[in-house]
Amino acid sequence: MIQTATIDTVMRALADPTRRAVFERIANADELTVVELTKGSGVTQGAISQHLKSLRQAGLVAERPEGRNVYYRAEPEGLAPLVDWMTHYGAFWRKRFGDLRTLLKEIDP
Repeated sequence: MIQTATIDTVMRALADPTRRAVFERIANADELTVVELTKGSGVTQGAISQHLKSLRQAGLVAERPEGRNVYYRAEPEGLAPLVDWMTHYGAFWRKRFGDLRTLLKEIDP
């Protein structure tokens, strides 16, 4: 059974800057292998594999084995807990930005 990741799991996975960079590289490509992710990253292949494991557990990436390679692709649905959380607080920020817009118009008509 597939279990939906919690907001804590997703935030923890994306809190690490290296892991976030790995996720962004995967999100900007169709699929990438560990070798491709390691090239030019300044991080060891073992470290990349550990970051991928965390991203996979958070539901942010999926893997597809093919021969000796494993291809990773972004799973946009994995961001759902984060989107839900942000949406909940979106009303708060929209009101604050609306108040700021009104104040700025009053200051500089």
